[in-house]
Amino acid sequence: MERESMEFDVVIVGAGPSGLSAACRLMQQAQETGSELSVCVVEKGSEVGAHILSGAVIEPSALNELFPKWKELGAPLNTPVTHDDIYVLKSQEKSQKIPGFLVPKTMHNHGNYVVSLGNLTRWLGEQAEALGVEIFPGFAASEVLFNDDGSVKGIATGDMGVAEDGSQKDGYMPGMELHAKYTLLSEGCRGHLGKELIKHYHLDKDSGPQHYGIGIKELWDIDPDKHQEGLVVHTAGWPLDESGSKGGGFLYHAENNQVVLGLITDLCYSNPHVSPFDEFQRYKQNPVIKQYLEGGKRVSYGARAITKGGPQALPKMTFPGGILIGCDAGTLNFSKIKGTHTAMKSGMVAADQVFSAIQGGSSGAEDLVAFKDAFESSWAYKELYQQRNFGPAIHKFGNILGGAFAFVDINIFNGKLPFTLQDPTPDHAMMKPASECKAINYPKPDGVISFDKPSSVFLSNTNHEEDQPCHLKLTDVSIPLGSNLEKFDEPAQRYCPAGVYEIIEDEAGKRFQINSQNCVHCKTCDIKDPAQNITWVTPEGAGGPNYPNM
Repeated sequence: MERESMEFDVVIVGAGPSGLSAACRLMQQAQETGSELSVCVVEKGSEVGAHILSGAVIEPSALNELFPKWKELGAPLNTPVTHDDIYVLKSQEKSQKIPGFLVPKTMHNHGNYVVSLGNLTRWLGEQAEALGVEIFPGFAASEVLFNDDGSVKGIATGDMGVAEDGSQKDGYMPGMELHAKYTLLSEGCRGHLGKELIKHYHLDKDSGPQHYGIGIKELWDIDPDKHQEGLVVHTAGWPLDESGSKGGGFLYHAENNQVVLGLITDLCYSNPHVSPFDEFQRYKQNPVIKQYLEGGKRVSYGARAITKGGPQALPKMTFPGGILIGCDAGTLNFSKIKGTHTAMKSGMVAADQVFSAIQGGSSGAEDLVAFKDAFESSWAYKELYQQRNFGPAIHKFGNILGGAFAFVDINIFNGKLPFTLQDPTPDHAMMKPASECKAINYPKPDGVISFDKPSSVFLSNTNHEEDQPCHLKLTDVSIPLGSNLEKFDEPAQRYCPAGVYEIIEDEAGKRFQINSQNCVHCKTCDIKDPAQNITWVTPEGAGGPNYPNM
């Protein structure tokens, strides 16, 4: 069967904050000028928001610009931050509260809101559709299409109904080609088409390596007597510091007697015995966190990688025929632990450039190089640049000394120190041989505060069509049981937060098993595998987690 095609002015891949903001901004401008414009958004999740996971405390700056009357329009920003607490956790039992005057000003959340980013993107999707955007959920963009001149022509969605052996099942449906003058890639962190285009066009030749963290999150219903709506708690230190790893935790009191909590483990860690999932289960045992969870019930679980390399790691964001926006490029502000407002703004700036080009009579395909100056003139980039040294300082000097440096750099010099710290080693290259590192014996889950991976994945509502090709591709099938096992004790079995990778040992010997149906699409394996042997590609559309309100 031939693939059918559809023509649009703009195709946007991914219905997250940056993609939907770009779509809304494009259609707003079309309405303001009385212009005809066709905009399509493809989303691999079963619905808008199904694959969205974030803390999240949102700074409303970009939303204020995009929809000044967002309150009247019913945007789900219902919980203003009332108080910030920051702790250094010393051990499972001990902690030290940090006085407010010693905290980098980027960590103060006055004027921000505790939100479900999934619900906010659902609302943005409604606004986009009301403006005339076509949104296609349940369709995974699996391939970039190119014009004869080498520019991007659009994307193709994945075929549906392909069996694991590659044969066509009953109900097979070929993918659809979506052609556009301009294609915006907003797949989120480590987007697989974005990764391909960065490599294809050498967009990262003038930037440092991107850096990442894995964020693991739970949502709890807690005792109303313990709930403090609007309280925001951030932590550093234990348990990650025991293995020399970096990262930090959070606990936010949302509406309806719920708290959201999570742990971000920087993927620059060196000990292959580290399991970010199990570090998070330990984290919940400290009284700063545990006090709120006792007597409560865990209702949701999920995980997602985040980009945190800062402006030093931003690739060239434009290419012939399109733009990388949001976390597909890496616009998260790590010092604020926030990326929604900057992602939205990058999408809005991209929309301005694309709309201007189309209005000027462009038939597409050119490299919109003016975007670079426009983005770097925006408050979003200026904010990223001001706080550019935060991540490298934490990596080089640790949480305490790095935090002290960040305080001086940001609070005293306002980010204007005359140098930029670099972080030149990719995360996957930081792993040390297992023999050189201390083994970690994680405690068994108690089933009350701490849990195992299978019960956690169950709460993420993750589902994939069983009989389909595996979407986790090994370049060399011998590496998991070869060099990775010998040197690193195959870290995939620990860094994956969903139990996708296992080393099975039976009478036939050892085998490497990929349970791809468990995958929550976090992308950690694609990032952290020391051999860079795993490539994450899109499974069949609508597969993966179905987060209700993460």
